[in-house]
Amino acid sequence: MSKIKYYYDTETCKYERVKIKKSDVVINALGFLSLAMVIAVGMVFVLSTYFDSPKETALIQENEELKLYYDLMQEQVASMDNMLDVLQEKDDHVYRTVFEAEPIPQTIREAGSGGTLKYRNLLESDLANKDLVVGTLNKIDKVKKKIYIQTKSYDEIMDLARNKEDYYAAMPAMQPVSNKELRRLSSGFGRRTDPILKVKKMHYGTDFSAERGTPIYATADGTISKARKDFSGLGHHIKIDHGFGFETLYGHMSRFAVKVGQKVRRGDIIGYVGNTGKSTAPHLHYEVHVKGKAVNPINYFYQDLTADEYEELLRLSSIENQSLGSYSNK
Repeated sequence: MSKIKYYYDTETCKYERVKIKKSDVVINALGFLSLAMVIAVGMVFVLSTYFDSPKETALIQENEELKLYYDLMQEQVASMDNMLDVLQEKDDHVYRTVFEAEPIPQTIREAGSGGTLKYRNLLESDLANKDLVVGTLNKIDKVKKKIYIQTKSYDEIMDLARNKEDYYAAMPAMQPVSNKELRRLSSGFGRRTDPILKVKKMHYGTDFSAERGTPIYATADGTISKARKDFSGLGHHIKIDHGFGFETLYGHMSRFAVKVGQKVRRGDIIGYVGNTGKSTAPHLHYEVHVKGKAVNPINYFYQDLTADEYEELLRLSSIENQSLGSYSNK
């Protein structure tokens, strides 16, 4: 029960009871509540500033764990990238060298996979640390792209391994005319003097001087892709498609022993030496093309030759003499 308060009234010389107004009660209550609120806000501010709530503590621990996992993930991505670099190095300089395949261009290996545009929606969101997330996703995408390209490369090498026997059978590996004494090679690959124009021009093959009617042999397995009788340039000439990017050409022949579409094996007679076209003497003009590019046929004369014979063949082919025929390589 609340205490009853009195005050002494000087006019009446009596003690009068104190009457409490409702407004005073309300004001006092509001004042008390305001003071309590200020104290509460202050306590909350102090606690929030200097002390972590259980929820905040849990979130901090969770963030620390996430950062630890993120760092581990970054290390694993970097490790995978380094391992892929090692595999690429072996792929280009070991496996592809063994199987005589061209290395994969670095521009293809490092090709992008969409970049930040792929994650535009994520960048435009309100996600905290979105740049960090997008950066990590881009690194993962690059590693995935490298893995995909490396997988395709190994598929190609596996095919080459399975087809190695066919590949060697398709590789020009012998001389197109019998030349055991190495006396018939008259002009090699490179710039030579044109016998008709008397100017130096690129000679895209090797000339073998031989008597008219000397047999000409296919230097590798393949299919006759062209057998054309011409009275200029290469004269009567044959092309053989060996597959795997190999193609050989035989020019200035007197006659053919095969026809277009016919399959031949290495050592089969395909025709005979002649003097047709722009030729100054009976001989065979022989070319080797690899993926559309003319290469020095000497590099493929390794079958049935000793090391000394091959050295002599290289010496003869390097002499800058006059070719026996004038022609266009086109």
